[in-house]
Amino acid sequence: MTIIVYSSILVVQGTIIRERTRAHVKPTILTFAGSARRDSLNKQLARIAADRATARGAEAAFIDLGDYKLPIYDGDLEQARGIPANAVDLAELVDNADALFIASPEYNGAFTPLLKNTIDWVTRVDHRAFVRPIALGSATPGRMGGRNGLDVLRAMFENMGVPVIAEQFALPHATAVLKDGMLWDSAASRHLDSVVSTLIGSVVAMAA
Repeated sequence: MTIIVYSSILVVQGTIIRERTRAHVKPTILTFAGSARRDSLNKQLARIAADRATARGAEAAFIDLGDYKLPIYDGDLEQARGIPANAVDLAELVDNADALFIASPEYNGAFTPLLKNTIDWVTRVDHRAFVRPIALGSATPGRMGGRNGLDVLRAMFENMGVPVIAEQFALPHATAVLKDGMLWDSAASRHLDSVVSTLIGSVVAMAA
């Protein structure tokens, strides 16, 4: 989180009446998708969420979990070889963020093995790594927009003590409205803006 301090002085007839200092909080937002597929709808969504956060004054970055390949979590593997370097790197990225936006595809009514495995490894580095404000989103070709998967993901995070914001973003028929890195549906676009603004606001409120 970046905190920029501004000072102002009120001078009346050469006399300093008061000096006012205020802080402007610039939250750091990390976005990623629970998908490694090159043309993933949810990667597009996560990138757009990062752009929307930047436009609202945050320092936002998108990362691709495909760049941080990890073996399936195995306690024996961890004992024999230690925690993979990619898990340590991911934990550091999460730790340096004030909040997260996670775009999660829906697999069989839940979230993806990739996302679960990433969470499992990162929490081996720091079991409280994800305890920070998180916003959830999903984009699917179907009519439900991944809501069922988001419910399962939310329940897991809440069991971990993670403050997941109440508002979430579920985009149905995403293949028709997510194109060329843009969200071409005005109502959905306003909803995403609202989710991102709420996420940023939660960080600002915690810093107040």
